[in-house]
Amino acid sequence: QLQLVESGGGLVQPGGSLRLSCAASGFSLDYYAIGWFRQAPGKEREGVSCLSSSNGYTYYVDSVKGRFTISRDNAKNTVYLEMNSLKPEDTAVYYCAAKEEAMCLISDRWYDYWGQGTQVTVSS
Repeated sequence: QLQLVESGGGLVQPGGSLRLSCAASGFSLDYYAIGWFRQAPGKEREGVSCLSSSNGYTYYVDSVKGRFTISRDNAKNTVYLEMNSLKPEDTAVYYCAAKEEAMCLISDRWYDYWGQGTQVTVSS
């Protein structure tokens, strides 16, 4: 069974950092494009970042550029989202998603497999 499991969320003060993990089971992420999305209460799901499976191409939405970093460790079959300088507006449930393609897109319609989400709350 193909499964993605996110972890690493929590409560952090503004300016703090978190590293989210997205572990895959039942398949290898080597040939999968990965996307990270988030959904705040009362808002639509928003694309945050994506990572291609082939050439290391990455994309970040403007609001997180310079603060978030997406990466993968194929040996651990895990993708990460390093989040620094967190702001209250980063508060949301964060989801990872995967598609067996080389190219990543920031559209949630692109992805076939989704994790269950992990809550990130940025508050003092």
